[in-house]
Amino acid sequence: MHRIVIVGGGAGGLELATQLGDRLGKDGVAHITLIDCARTHIWKPLLYEVAAGSLDSHADRLEYLAQTRWHHFRFRLGRMDGLDRKCKQVFVAPVLDENSVEIILRRSFDYDTLVIAVGSQGNDFSVPGVIDHCLMLDTPDQAREYHRRLINTCLRAHTQESPIIPGQLTVAIVGGGATGVELAAELHGTMRQLSSYGLENLDPDKPVRLIIVEAANRILSGLPPRLSQAIEQRLGELGLEVHADERVVEVHSDGLSTASGKFIPASMMVWSADIKAPDFLADLAGLESNRINQLVVRPTLQTTRDDDIFAFGDCAACPMPGGYVPPRAQAAHQQASMLVKAIQRRIRGKALPKYRYRYYGSLVALGRYSTVGNLMGALTGGSVMIEGAMARLVYWSLHKMHQVALNSLLKTVLGSLANLINAPNKPTIKLHRKDLQ
Repeated sequence: MHRIVIVGGGAGGLELATQLGDRLGKDGVAHITLIDCARTHIWKPLLYEVAAGSLDSHADRLEYLAQTRWHHFRFRLGRMDGLDRKCKQVFVAPVLDENSVEIILRRSFDYDTLVIAVGSQGNDFSVPGVIDHCLMLDTPDQAREYHRRLINTCLRAHTQESPIIPGQLTVAIVGGGATGVELAAELHGTMRQLSSYGLENLDPDKPVRLIIVEAANRILSGLPPRLSQAIEQRLGELGLEVHADERVVEVHSDGLSTASGKFIPASMMVWSADIKAPDFLADLAGLESNRINQLVVRPTLQTTRDDDIFAFGDCAACPMPGGYVPPRAQAAHQQASMLVKAIQRRIRGKALPKYRYRYYGSLVALGRYSTVGNLMGALTGGSVMIEGAMARLVYWSLHKMHQVALNSLLKTVLGSLANLINAPNKPTIKLHRKDLQ
């Protein structure tokens, strides 16, 4: 039986394992194993809502073990830390509990086809102080930790008798990409909601000062200028501050220093400046990688030095006219769909298809206030710009498409209806961590 090992249970990896399980695992054509260091899955584009407290990550998560039962593949908990290409083995580090006690021994898994889909993580560019004083939003645990710190800061301000000091209620977000912008807008809404709960020392109109610091000359520099300008204007209307063309050179416990000599006081700092693939990919069994650790792949998504190893999503550098496929959720979804067909053809000994990136536009959600974006960019050159209710509907549908790929249309519809019915009985924002109750 053909052995398929998929490393990484993010949006792309889990979709691939689910679809292959339904097509190959169910009929015994292939043995499919998914390896991930987390026990549950949550769609990464939602992490900014978890950090702001407007989404309960425990309610929205998907259990890997349950997914394996429903879709005919195996799940193995652990973090890949090595590869033997000659023996075709993946090595997985021991798993420790919260007290650093080993609960799962070091293991290896044999493969005939290996797919690496470990996603990306924040790139600190070796800026001093980032690791010590900033949080990144790469995982649900990091998002929940940021939310905990945010609530604690507000509660401290609520009860203190001394005056609020500069920066005490300031959130500085380094990076004006989609994650940074969406987090800032979502925090604006949740903090206004929090102040309405009666917390003293919080200004109802502007309970927290929100600042976006961007090294480029505009936020969302990867999008059409008119789109980023429209979003920056809307952020200004909401009272958020944007410091463009400001490169952070050091992070302190009480704020940020920029190359221009500016110091921005802040007590809560998020680093979302850019991404890189996980460090262990940089020198993985002689596979070719680039400067941000991405594995270089051909249009078939096979790595350049090993036809038995595929990589896709944020951790792969896939060529396209004019450069490489951008690290976006829509690209990972497209690549996962293509790999389902490619691996089936590979098992039958047929030629593999080549991936071609299709850009369907970009959408940026500004909390409950607005959604702005452009659709069908590949067909119209980005000339169709949408906002408001239509844009919000399209943005919402992106998550639903991911859920359909994992759960079927019927389950997604029923789950959405259940959430809609229960919504009036739930608080707008979370004020606690469920795992601490």
